[in-house]
Amino acid sequence: MTSVLDPRLLEILACPQDKGPLYFVDDEDCLYNPRLKLCFSVRDNIPVMLADEAKTFDSAEHDRIMGKIGARGIAPTFGS
Repeated sequence: MTSVLDPRLLEILACPQDKGPLYFVDDEDCLYNPRLKLCFSVRDNIPVMLADEAKTFDSAEHDRIMGKIGARGIAPTFGS
């Protein structure tokens, strides 16, 4: 499922761990923090911003999702 998030929400979403920006990868239902290699899932178009439920990506997953972010020109949630 491809998630949709309100653009106004994306402007203010931050990682609950390091307070930095995230990248919304809609076809993966993921708000990604490349600094910590964490994926916060989006369920039914609602971000799940609980650190306990975030998935840690290994180096291969990180490289794959960063390639997708770069290829699509996905901007960070804030600070761009």
